[in-house]
Amino acid sequence: MMADVLQDYGDLFLGSRLKRLAERLQADAARIIREAGLPIQPAQFPMLAAIHRYGPITIGKAVEVLGISQPVVTRTLSGLMEMGLLETTRDGADQRQKTIRLTSAGQALMAQATVTVWPRVDAAVKTLCEGLDGRFLDQVGQMEEALDRQSLESRVLSLPPALTIRPYADDLAEAFYRINAEWVQTMFTLEENDIQILTRPRELIIDGGGEILFVEAPDVGVIGTCALIRMGEGVFELTKMGVSAQARGRKAGEFLLAATLDRARAMGIETLYLLTNRKCEAAIHLYEKLGFVHSEEIMERYGKRYERCNVAMIYRW
Repeated sequence: MMADVLQDYGDLFLGSRLKRLAERLQADAARIIREAGLPIQPAQFPMLAAIHRYGPITIGKAVEVLGISQPVVTRTLSGLMEMGLLETTRDGADQRQKTIRLTSAGQALMAQATVTVWPRVDAAVKTLCEGLDGRFLDQVGQMEEALDRQSLESRVLSLPPALTIRPYADDLAEAFYRINAEWVQTMFTLEENDIQILTRPRELIIDGGGEILFVEAPDVGVIGTCALIRMGEGVFELTKMGVSAQARGRKAGEFLLAATLDRARAMGIETLYLLTNRKCEAAIHLYEKLGFVHSEEIMERYGKRYERCNVAMIYRW
């Protein structure tokens, strides 16, 4: 077996050795991201994460919180804008200052990543670093040996996914009714339109060209659902979205909504709207976060279907 020059020279080539370790982890991370179906590179994630955490930020703020140079920030921003994940606007008192924000597609991507990818990578890295001991260079060597035994990619893929999406099947009809009836009846009364849709999902949604998705957790099973109902040529209503009370705190609603929006894009839906009530503050905040905007036109055209409806929103593609 050939000697490891970077290891043999110890402190002298510390930077090169850390770079090699970083490239090894980045290569695994790229494969993990591809496996999850996300269209970005690991080096682009910190920029998205900064905006996801702090909200819209300037280029100067991005340089500050990421600790990288402005040219690198600008290059990263350009690539993410080409993919439709970020956009820039000029607002505030200084119109010369660009503000970077997530597009609706960027918001959906982050909703998926923070639920399906980040927790598993975090858990795998914690396992990788467990038991490290001794001098810093000794710990680096221990990490390299651990990766020789099992790559970061293998560690992540061996962990159960935090949440998964399931399409409609007739054996899920009961869950569709139960989850929606639960949340509606905590604040409102089931209306006749609710009852018809919840008791005849295949006939009134699936057979009409719509979709119903479910979110499932490995420990408790199906915990949420959301439907796309065809209302006309290219026009769909996002409706009957609910998450079981027992599953609150898992970000299942955000994950489910992001998956539903991905499905709507794949279906080529032109107009996507929803109807709700001001009492549903948390849901409205989530809808706004992932790209829905309030619409008086939608309220006038579709809002009369439900007595409880006093908020109408349309998705900003």
